[in-house]
Amino acid sequence: MRWMILAATLALAVGSATAQAAQIYKWVDAQGVTHFDAQPPVGQSAQEVDTQKPVAPPPPSPSRIDSSPEQQAVDAKVKKQVAAQEAQRKEYCSTQRTNLAQLQNNPRVREEVNGEFRRFTEEERQARIAEVRKSIDDTCD
Repeated sequence: MRWMILAATLALAVGSATAQAAQIYKWVDAQGVTHFDAQPPVGQSAQEVDTQKPVAPPPPSPSRIDSSPEQQAVDAKVKKQVAAQEAQRKEYCSTQRTNLAQLQNNPRVREEVNGEFRRFTEEERQARIAEVRKSIDDTCD
């Protein structure tokens, strides 16, 4: 029984090795279509494809090509600016969401105008709710 398992394993190993060694041919037909096949085309030249050769790594990304100190300094500066803008946007969104909650949940909203407090009419409150919602939709996630 052990010999049968050993023989089967050996046969599979040899069979898979020969399957991996099969040659592949590549050619382009008259219409410009590229073909791959185990048999070369009759009457046409074909290129043998090396299936055992490892695939080349992808080319470096554009951000990695120019790694001069000047470019790195500019990249760092821009990253800081973007991070600061994102922090400001998040703070703005938080404030706008708080304002919206106040407007929606408090029918007696007041506003200070020239040192005096004035209560919003219902139309003004609804208009302000619409403005704040639009601002949140346009700016926030």
